[in-house]
Amino acid sequence: MPFYFCMDDRKKRILQAVTDDYIDTAEPVGSRTIAKRYNLGVSPATIRSEMADLEESGYLEQPHVSAGRIPSHKGYRFYVDFIMQTKNISERDRLRIRRRLEEKKRELDLITEETAKILAQLSNYAAFVLSPVSKAAIIKRLELVQLDSGLILVILVVNPGFVRTHLVMTERRLEPEQLAYINVYLNSRLQDVPLSKIGMSLLREIATEFKEYNNLIETTLETITRLFEDRKEQTIFTDGQINILKHPEFKEAESAKRVFDLIAESDAVSNLLIDTMSTGALRVVIGKESSHPDMDVCSVVGAPYEVGGVPVGAIGVLGPTRMHYAEVVAIVELVAGHLGEILTKMLIM
Repeated sequence: MPFYFCMDDRKKRILQAVTDDYIDTAEPVGSRTIAKRYNLGVSPATIRSEMADLEESGYLEQPHVSAGRIPSHKGYRFYVDFIMQTKNISERDRLRIRRRLEEKKRELDLITEETAKILAQLSNYAAFVLSPVSKAAIIKRLELVQLDSGLILVILVVNPGFVRTHLVMTERRLEPEQLAYINVYLNSRLQDVPLSKIGMSLLREIATEFKEYNNLIETTLETITRLFEDRKEQTIFTDGQINILKHPEFKEAESAKRVFDLIAESDAVSNLLIDTMSTGALRVVIGKESSHPDMDVCSVVGAPYEVGGVPVGAIGVLGPTRMHYAEVVAIVELVAGHLGEILTKMLIM
């Protein structure tokens, strides 16, 4: 945690003006620019003196001798923690976000992919969504449905957030009472059981109970086995990588390559999101605050999303340190909230 001196209101207003202007223009900011664009009630000479003090204290930097100032990492941190006010998102955009997520809510992979797209489009940066942890997922319902004389549909409903279906060929049609018995038994053994608690011994025990329906039960249990094996590790969904090239910091090939390599190395961002999920609170990581060497020119805003009040995953946005923090924080908080609400309500039957 950097040391902050007691900053008076005038210095705070000047730091805010420099930061806001640099975020908007990507150009170093001079005292005359601040005096013209922001009604601070002081002369350019006074602003210049205050900017020199802020630079000496480590809140501003001067990239070139003849240039204006830009915020330092310490300046961005102070701005995020003590100055900026989160932007309001219009009701129209709120409804649009919820509608897009609702449309994908029958399949976990679809809703997480759509969440990454929404974050990338709204923020104009790269976006990431860490899928829910497997230990949070429980089987809500397992149902076998007879479609015709030789075909049964296996429906597996998992909460939070996804459905798996599988078609099984059978040698003969099962009577309704046989199918009902199988459904009742399977649900008595598996309903409300976390995927992390399902082991091969339980599945073998179930298979032994239904030797008469060997093919059907084996295929059903294989579907469950693949599901919990697939969900042992969290998946990270990414969108908006191309947005990185829109920002002047990454116009040069070398700087762009560093960031694209950082995004491709999914552990770098996923570890930040896992930490965010663990803390259960929104997190802003600015440049060198990350231990990863290529993060020094980037910032990440992340937030957990909850299912039933428990953090199960996280979302995040990566961009330059010259990020629109006030807007991005509002977007990330809103989308995380909507995603958690929809996953909590999904598939409650």
